[in-house]
Amino acid sequence: MKALRRYLISGLLVWVPLAVTIFVVRLMVDVMDRTLVLIPLAYRPENLLGFNIPGLGVVLTFVVLLVSGFLVANIFGRAIFVGWERLLSRIPLVRSIYSAVKQVAETLLSDSGQGFKKVMLLEYPRKGIYSLCFVTARDLGEISQRLDEDLTCVFVPTTPNPTSGFIMMVPNAELIELDMEVDAAFRMIVSLGVVVPAWPQGKLPAEVVANVKASP
Repeated sequence: MKALRRYLISGLLVWVPLAVTIFVVRLMVDVMDRTLVLIPLAYRPENLLGFNIPGLGVVLTFVVLLVSGFLVANIFGRAIFVGWERLLSRIPLVRSIYSAVKQVAETLLSDSGQGFKKVMLLEYPRKGIYSLCFVTARDLGEISQRLDEDLTCVFVPTTPNPTSGFIMMVPNAELIELDMEVDAAFRMIVSLGVVVPAWPQGKLPAEVVANVKASP
């Protein structure tokens, strides 16, 4: 029975990650294939070739993004884009949603932004218990001024779904910065702490390594 259990677990370790990867990739390809509706019906690949080719939407999505970026980067395209934003800013509900999503996207995708670039350790939900969190903003403006304290805004995700969680304004002194990569921290959260990122002992200061080795 032990051997049977071992073989079963080994088989699951082979097929479960593969099946999930195929499912996610296929879902993404199917979503991007829907961009083919931008092409007139008579010129769609399935009508021209007589059969459907999965993945053409990925190519079209890449081309659309590339062309859009090229147009916005020049003066003429930027003028059109500014006019489009002004139009959206006059629509009450759309204005709020668009501005919020745009600000989040600029923060996450910008190289200069601090959002989700650092992994921190926070003593939460009580003293002696720690949680992983991600830095989302360091300049809190009025909040820091009102409290007269240097604060950092962090996102504390829930597990196994890291897309939900809490934002907290935490004093800088109460945060411990980690060398852990953001994607590695997400893997640890999604796996319920089972997948712990490797951290070479050589990164520790010499005196800390000596103390760890000397401890029973």
